[in-house]
Amino acid sequence: MEGEKHITVIDENGNEQLYEILFTFNSDEFDKSYVLYYPIGIDDEEDEDGIEIHAASYIPNEDGEGGKLEPVETDEEWEMIEAVLNTFLEEE
Repeated sequence: MEGEKHITVIDENGNEQLYEILFTFNSDEFDKSYVLYYPIGIDDEEDEDGIEIHAASYIPNEDGEGGKLEPVETDEEWEMIEAVLNTFLEEE
């Protein structure tokens, strides 16, 4: 997923949604890779509530193209992701 700008996510109804990747990072603590992404075409100036950022762990395919998204499983993972996101946003 390194260097990619967009991902396609298939929702529970089988619909494909295109998202822009905000950033990816690895966690030694959880031994996982994570991706933070948001819907393409959303302008935060138009959306009073801001942009909804999604997070998932991912397992890259062996060929390096694409991979499988997995849900974040624990509160500890969410806390770590929120801390990384807050640091990222402060630096922007």
